Amino acid sequence: MRSVPGWLAGLAAATLACGAAAGTVQVTVQDTAGKPLADAVVFLESREARAQAKPVAGAEIAQRAKRFEPAVTVVTVGSSVTFPNQDTVRHQVYSFSPVKTFELKLYIGTPASPVVFDKPGIAVLGCNIHDQMAAWVVIVETPHFGRSAAGGQVSLANVPAGSYRLRVWHPGLAVGAPAADQAFTVNPNDQATVFKLAGVTP
Repeated sequence: MRSVPGWLAGLAAATLACGAAAGTVQVTVQDTAGKPLADAVVFLESREARAQAKPVAGAEIAQRAKRFEPAVTVVTVGSSVTFPNQDTVRHQVYSFSPVKTFELKLYIGTPASPVVFDKPGIAVLGCNIHDQMAAWVVIVETPHFGRSAAGGQVSLANVPAGSYRLRVWHPGLAVGAPAADQAFTVNPNDQATVFKLAGVTP
């Protein structure tokens, strides 16, 4: 019996993956006391998911009333983010995080060039003029991601069945803390799970 060429086997595997049943995964994020956590970032990672991830379009973080809106933004690697200043004062947005270091000098309006987040990880944003302003950009390598609502729920739609790493991060974690993660199997049918995230402070 002749062996199947490697490239043909890979093509067959990719075809099967594309045709795999997909469902919705609902994750409810809570602290260890069972309190729901809003603004938690939930994402599912796998080799196949990484290959399917593409930059998102239209991402922006505005400044209003001396605050960043939204405070937590999730994008895929390679995504561009604009920083429109819709405030009545100037801001100087910066990040010293290893995954993305940049500084937008004092400005009003929208800077001509967006900021491209080209590495996975978590970037902490601040304003050199207003120390109370803070925001976070979570850069992921998967198309399966979301940010939790007030009740702690995140719904990830059209996730192909398979083995993943379920990862969860929240701005209440210690500075520099990575996303928590665990092995997770996605079934062909819709499913729900609760993720208890330790180490979150109010």
